[in-house]
Amino acid sequence: MLTLCQALNSGLRRAMEDDDKVLLMGEDVGRLGGVFRVTDGLQKDFGEARVVDTTLAESGIIGTAIGLALRGYRPVCEIQFDGFVYPAFNQIVSQLAKMRARTGGRTSLPVVVRIPVGGGIGAVEHHSESNEAYFAHTAGLRVVYCASPDDAHWMIRQAVAGDDPVIFYEPKRRYWVKGEVTPEDAGPPLPLDRARVVRPGADVTLLTYGGTVATCVAAAEAAAQEGRDIEVIDLRSISPLDVATVEESVRRTGRAVVVHEAPTFAGFGAEVVAQVTSRCFYSLEAPVERVGGFNLPYPPAKVEEEYLPDLDRILDAVDRVLAA
Repeated sequence: MLTLCQALNSGLRRAMEDDDKVLLMGEDVGRLGGVFRVTDGLQKDFGEARVVDTTLAESGIIGTAIGLALRGYRPVCEIQFDGFVYPAFNQIVSQLAKMRARTGGRTSLPVVVRIPVGGGIGAVEHHSESNEAYFAHTAGLRVVYCASPDDAHWMIRQAVAGDDPVIFYEPKRRYWVKGEVTPEDAGPPLPLDRARVVRPGADVTLLTYGGTVATCVAAAEAAAQEGRDIEVIDLRSISPLDVATVEESVRRTGRAVVVHEAPTFAGFGAEVVAQVTSRCFYSLEAPVERVGGFNLPYPPAKVEEEYLPDLDRILDAVDRVLAA
């Protein structure tokens, strides 16, 4: 059993063992092992040339990683907290995302940008953002979001090994949740761009990712006590979106609820609803519901539980689609 944090550490370690061109960069990732200790011990084992403590300059971190990738390296950058990524936004969306298209496919930038994301830890301002929609809107980036130790281990390895730039989200309130990690000899892992059916069901499909996957599973288990059979799908990949898995489930259940931490207004859930409505229109028995954060800045720690989707809000949405 590993925590999600430990699973990421083991995945990064294996990626570095497999390819000596993989290096880690970020604020405090070396000697300290990262704010959340995801990179703990890696500088000691791989050296300061491959686990680099950078200056406090996110734009510089990503800009340097782009240069290293152009020279054949595979940088893995840590943005210390989600709200700190904005100084690097221009580097990510104007350079990292567009280099392959700009060169007609001749140049790839295999850079992974790790971002601890979301709320639920009682942090101060700028430490609890959910900004996945910004990057999902940017063509040229893969945007993925792990939710379990098993996915954390295998998805980070797949992200590092691939040739695409990847925004890799890690739900910080799940860092200390333990789970099994599939061993190496158990067969190939689920592809990076595939959704996972976490809990099969027949009445309603809950579509979610990241920190709210466990919340949706808990809601489905609570609903089961009232005879409601709810399917939970962890999207895992935001861009590209595994539309086929989503479509199969919703066509079968006829009802869907999309859940995420980010505000619902122009959030990624709106794209999921659009895809479901377009592809499953004649199978839907009710309008697709969304449950998410409210359209306001992330609140102070004392009231963040009022902001985050919880069992009651999810089950209320389930009631609405079942009553329609």
